[in-house]
Formats: sequence, C-alpha cells, structure tokens
Amino acid sequence: MPRIRSNEDASANGEMTRLDGDADVRCLRNGGHLLKVRSNTWKKYRFYKLLEDYSTIFQETHKIGGRRKTFSLDEIEMVRQGRNSEGLKKYTDENLEDQCFSIIFKNHHKTLDLIANSREEATHWTAGLEKVIRIKHNFSQQQSREHWIFTCMRKVDKNNDNMMTLKEIKHFLRQMNIEMSDKYAEMLFKKCDTSKSETLEGSEIIQFYNLLTNREEINEIYSTYAQTGGEMSGEDLLKFLVHEQREKVSLNDALRLIEKYELDETAKRNRHMTKDGFLMYLQQAEGMLFNPAHKDLYQDMSQPLSHYFISSSHNTYLMEDQLKGPSSTEAYIRALMKSCRCVELDCWDGPNGDPTIYHGYTLTSKVPFKEVIRAIRDYSFKTSQYPVIISLENHCSLQQQKLMAHYMTSILGNALVVEPLEDEMPTHFPSPQELMGRFLVKGKRLNKLDSFFNPGSALEVDSVSEEDEAAEVKTTEEKPKAKSSKMKLARELSDLVVYCKSVHFSSFEHARDKQAFYEMSSFKESKALNLAKTSANAFIHHNTDRLSRIYPAGSRTDSSNYSPVPLWNAGCQIVALNFQTPSKEMDLNQGRFLPNGFSGYVLKPEFLRNPKTQFDPNNLTQGPWIQRKKFHVMIISAQQLPKVNQEKQNSIVDPLVRVEIYGVPEDNAEKHTHHINNNGFNPMWNENFEFNIFVPELALVRFMVEDYDTASQNDFVGQYTLPFTSIQNGYRHIPLCNKRGHIIPSASLFVHVMILDR
Repeated sequence: MPRIRSNEDASANGEMTRLDGDADVRCLRNGGHLLKVRSNTWKKYRFYKLLEDYSTIFQETHKIGGRRKTFSLDEIEMVRQGRNSEGLKKYTDENLEDQCFSIIFKNHHKTLDLIANSREEATHWTAGLEKVIRIKHNFSQQQSREHWIFTCMRKVDKNNDNMMTLKEIKHFLRQMNIEMSDKYAEMLFKKCDTSKSETLEGSEIIQFYNLLTNREEINEIYSTYAQTGGEMSGEDLLKFLVHEQREKVSLNDALRLIEKYELDETAKRNRHMTKDGFLMYLQQAEGMLFNPAHKDLYQDMSQPLSHYFISSSHNTYLMEDQLKGPSSTEAYIRALMKSCRCVELDCWDGPNGDPTIYHGYTLTSKVPFKEVIRAIRDYSFKTSQYPVIISLENHCSLQQQKLMAHYMTSILGNALVVEPLEDEMPTHFPSPQELMGRFLVKGKRLNKLDSFFNPGSALEVDSVSEEDEAAEVKTTEEKPKAKSSKMKLARELSDLVVYCKSVHFSSFEHARDKQAFYEMSSFKESKALNLAKTSANAFIHHNTDRLSRIYPAGSRTDSSNYSPVPLWNAGCQIVALNFQTPSKEMDLNQGRFLPNGFSGYVLKPEFLRNPKTQFDPNNLTQGPWIQRKKFHVMIISAQQLPKVNQEKQNSIVDPLVRVEIYGVPEDNAEKHTHHINNNGFNPMWNENFEFNIFVPELALVRFMVEDYDTASQNDFVGQYTLPFTSIQNGYRHIPLCNKRGHIIPSASLFVHVMILDR
C-alpha cells in the first residue's frame, strides 16, 4: 500500500517505518509467544505481534470458530513492566518480576497480564510499545488521519496485493463512516483509474485519497488570504492571524509558523505557506480551540490551599457500582494518573488483623489497605507534583487503626505531612507550591493543631463523633450495626491528621466563630446543593479560608454523579465525583482541570477568594465578576467521526453538534445544529450560534457530537469541554474525546469562534 503523502517527513506511516531499525520495535514486528495470565490455573502461551499498520496488535486465540483477535494501540492507556497489576501480584512468583508486564486498557477494566521468556524480551515489548504509542501520540491531526486512512485501506485489501478494486473501495468508504451512492463511488473510482485496469494502485490511490479528503472550507479560507502568487506570504499569514484569529502577533511570529509547519522546502525558502502547510498549522496546538498558553502551569501556586479547586474522587477504590462492583488498586492508579488530587479510602477491619478497603454494608470486593497506600505512593506524582489528600473514612478497631498509621508512615515516609510546616501555630493553609510531592491525611483528630507547639498538653478526648457516609447504603445481605455517636480513635492515626481535620458542620456562623481554618466538613450533595442555592454568599465566605468536601448521595448505588458546577460556583474546593463512571459531570470535571499543567489544582477567581466578596451566583449584582461577553460560534464541519456501532458494517452516523454552556444560572444555555444524514467522515453544517455570558471566569463550554435517532435517544459520538477563559478566537479545530475522556485519534470539529465585549 503506498504512502499517502509524497513528503517523507509528513508521512505518518513513514514515521512508523523508520522505527523498523529499532531493536525494541523489531521484536514487536517479529512477534513472539508470551504467557498470558488470568488466574492461578489459567496461564497459557499465546502469540502476539504488531501488525504492519503499526496500530494493531494481533493476539492468537484458540477459541473454535473464533474471529481473528486484535486490539488497537489507541486502546492502551499505559504499559507497566514488572508485577505491577493485581493479577500478576496475585498469580505469579516474585522471582518472575523482571519477566512480567501488563497492558492497561483505557475503556474497559480488563488488564492483559503477560510473562515474557526473559527479562530482555519483556523490556523489548514494554519499550517497543511505549515508543510506537509515543510517536502516535505526537502525530499531528493530519498525520493521525493519514495513518487512520492507511489502516482502513489495509483492512479492506484482503489479498494484500496493494491494489484496490471497486468492491474494496466501497467497503473502505463504509469503514471510514461515510455513506456514498454506488454511482458516485464508481465516478470517483473511474476518475482515479487512469490506467483503466479496474483497480487503483500507487499514485491512483493517492489521487483517490486527495479527492476524498479535499476540504472545501479550508480551501476557501486559504484562497482568501493567499494573495502572493497563489500562496500565503508571511504578510498574508499575519493578516489572517490578526483579522481572523484575533491574535496579538508580529510578522516574526507568522514566519516562525511557516518555518515550523510548511512541508514544501521551496515554499519554506521563499517564506511562503502552501495550503498543506496551512492545514498542518490549523491542526496543531496553535490552531486548536484550547489556548496552548494554558496547557502548561500558568497560575500562581503560592496561595493557600483553600484558594484552589482540587480535582477529587469519591469511593476511589471502586471500578464499577457501589453495591457489588470490584474494588481495586487499579481504580486509584487510574484516578491519580488523571491528576486526581484527593482520593478516598473506606477503611474496615480486615482478616488476619489487616485493615481492608471496600464499600461498607455492601457486596463490593475488598482490597488490602497497605496495597492501596503503596499504589498511592507509586502513582500520585506521575502526572502532577502537587499534593494529594488522602481522605480516610475510618471504621476500624483501635488495633487496626494503629496498623493503618504504621502503613502510612512506613510506606509514604517523609512525603507524609505529620506536623505543621511552620515554626509557630499557623493561621492559614500552606500553598500547593509548599506542599509539592507531599501527602495530607484528612480524617478525625483527637485534639487541636496547637498541641504540636505544646508537647506537654494532654489529649482532650479519646473518642470522636462518628459520621458514617458508608452507612447510607445498606443491603439485605449485611445489616449495619447500630450507629454509635462516638468512636474510639487511635492516637497514632489521629496524629497524622494535620491540615484536614474532619468536623461536623453545624452552620456557617458556628464555623466562623468556633472552627479553626484546618477544621473541614464534608457535605452530602443534597445538603451542599441546597446551601449553594439558598446561602451561596455565606458558603463562598466559608470557603475563602476553609476547605469543603462534597460527596455523592449514598442513594447513587450505580455510582452516577451530580453536577459539580453549582458547588464550584459556591467556592467549594473538593467536589468529589465517581471517577469510574463516564458521564457529563466527569466531562465537566475534566474540562475544569484541563488547564494549568493538568496539575489537579485550578486557582479560583479572585471574587471567590476575597473574604469581603458580595458575589452571589444566583442573584447577580454589579461587581468585578460581571464581564459581559458575546460568544459567537459557527459550527463549520467535522472530520472522521467514529462509528457508534462498530459491529454493524453498514452503520453510518447522522451527526449533530450541541454547544452547551455551564456556569452561573444566568449563563447556562444550550443550542444544537440540524443533523446530517449518513456522513461521519466530513459532515458540514455552517450553523451560527450566539450566547451571552455574564461571569466568564466560571463558565465551561462543552461541544457534544451525537448520532441522531428518530426512534430513541441520540447516541454519544464524542465531546470536548474546556473553560470559557481558555478559548482562542478564530478558525479552530476541536479534538473529540470518547465517553471516558480519552482523545479519539483523527476525529475533530472545525469551528469559527468570536468572543466580544458587550
């Protein structure tokens, strides 16, 4: 099959084939027999190989009549060398550590556990997979599309003769999610079949590809500004950047883009940008809707912890529902790798005197406390260096509480904060910057923080009030014991709680007069949402110097989520969601924490940090929070939308696009395009929408693509959510994410955005 582009450096497949000389990748391409591990009794050798599309792993199956089994590299979330999965730890010996590795998948909970024949082979496989995945991840959108189309071509070339018949072309079009009449397909085929051989090969396939992927909307924009011999000069590009993209840039900035993205060497020498170079620019970070200046850490991280929204998880140990789903260290790893900075541990007495974690009074499986602490140690700072809060829901006996304290201090070591950072009694939280690489424990404490500075002071109490979130969910199989109003608390565990002491919430007045800054309350969603609606300004004041944690109601046995937006509007920092559940609410959470280096911390707007603020999101008055904006959006087109039903070859999507605004009640809005029949490949809408935004610093924008259905609810195709303040003006591409928040390779929207003061 020929390469799509003639330019070597721009060819996605060329990028991959250059890896063939790499020993690690060569091992994958040659393939090998690896021992697949499922249990103590199920361990079988299977043949695995990276196919020539560099996107697919073939795995041998011994099922009678079974289909050829493959999986895409795009499905892989991470590759782990060693016995670093629950299955390998449970079912393999320690002496096999160097030969083991695991493939962790994005969109389902299964993990592929494998044992190589040697340490060298395991290293080849893990390193090779990581290299290929890294190159694919760094592809431009153009390269991703080319590689995807190349892969589709490979799939339909059944006899591997590097030629495409009309029948294969029709199958290819279906693969690419485009409905085309037989007559039009034949017309395109004949136009490209210049050799009259009734097959397409070599340059004929390239011509077919070019006809198929021609983008009229890009042609029109380019021709408007390409005023120098049919190409864009630096001055032409500068006009485009200033007039359309509304960027404050110079001629040098325009020339830098030409140098970076132009593919044609002659044009580059002439300081010109061709249409291919222009498209390449539009599909890179500079041409995306999300402002690349916000991708890295750009906010002040030296303010008190209470001044930040903190990405937070509820029931972090669960992989599925709250009644009988599995508990797993894997759930903690997944959340932490998504920059979650507050994880929850429901701790209960376990067998053999060892504390365990599970959802109390339910049939969820159990995971040892010490294994969870090890996973937290190993994965907390892979994505973000900023502090992690370990929220303890403690139901253990005194003896096992002491063991909990021992495990945390011995496993987390010096990273665990066990005393105030200050030399004298603090009056406010330390900052995320001061706490980098550290762990904070949230839980009950027997006395006040000033006991650290008065070592001779006696404990005030030996028991504390018990508030049991887990008791909200009960099953007939296991009835909870009568709830005691007091519980014994081990001194060793109490002493680990420094800046996050759990206390009961009585009222905002009581908190203001009686509670220290480090004493924080947890609110069930219904109570928190009611306070955010009826006493928003008081809630905001409370959250200027104290932390609030919100958690889903126990009645959400399916691990569904509530909307975090009203709680963020009220300044709540730790708005805990079920990370394991794909939902609109998790899309909003991902959008909220998309900027600022994916650190899990986002600085709240000044009017949510000011102790004298008069801001009320439900009753807007004049103030610095009002920054009226007019948000113009034109939904132009989409590219390479995924099939909703992969099993049905003839299933083609009928896409429509929703634009949703989430923020203060005055800003909440939604509008959508008409649907387009049978075209997921290159649908065009050219529909304009207009929104009025009052409080842009709290607004999130969600672009949602659906498959229209007349008889039932529309199906999810893809979405992308980002803060309003991180949007770039002009002609922009928008990547699309699947239900679990992972980018869909090659799929995007193309829009024009204009934000004006009003």
